[in-house]
Amino acid sequence: MGIGDLFNKGGVTMWPLLLLSILTVTVIFERSRFWFNVLNKEKEIVNRILDATRRDWDMATEIARQAYDQPVGRFLLQALQLPSPDPDLFRLALESSADDEIAGMRRGDKILEAVIAMAPLLGLLGTVLGLIRTLGAITFTALGTEAGKDAAGGIGESLISTAAGIIVALVALSFYRIFQGLVFNQAKVFRRAGNEVELLYRQKWQYKKNDDRNVPSLDRYESNSDDEKRTF
Repeated sequence: MGIGDLFNKGGVTMWPLLLLSILTVTVIFERSRFWFNVLNKEKEIVNRILDATRRDWDMATEIARQAYDQPVGRFLLQALQLPSPDPDLFRLALESSADDEIAGMRRGDKILEAVIAMAPLLGLLGTVLGLIRTLGAITFTALGTEAGKDAAGGIGESLISTAAGIIVALVALSFYRIFQGLVFNQAKVFRRAGNEVELLYRQKWQYKKNDDRNVPSLDRYESNSDDEKRTF
């Protein structure tokens, strides 16, 4: 029995199950390509930006801008491109950017969640409809005859839709859990990189603040000059 025969014997609910399976495969393919691209480049980008922040913040900003097609690049650029923000604003920019990027990484989750919930129910519906159709054709006089055997075979065939629904749901659930794990790991990467960049920026801010305190103001310099002139 080929796949086409199984599909035909599964009943009318096999068509929506086919649609759900196409949506599942589409989401899996798109998300797999996305995560392969992210995981392949992310570590290098983070290391380059962190190294640059220890020497030149303008260079770090440019590296993040060049990596704008990567989530971690957009995440760090949101704070790095601010014009001399105070540390609290810098941290707020990082947190806001992280929330936006994490939300974008969850794209496709709603579709997989819908497939996980609907596929088994559609399979069960197909089985129930098949049983109703099969049992409705059985009469007491047909029991034990060739017609009764055909009815028993029809009951077995009605379970095809249930099996198909469970298979589609299991595939969707497996990749849904994998993608959820990747999002969780990505959140940890963002937290670690953001904390390091924020720490370096706070150190830079403190050094700048101390330097500003040590530089005498122009008004004070002019006042001292006037006092010296009066002494002469």
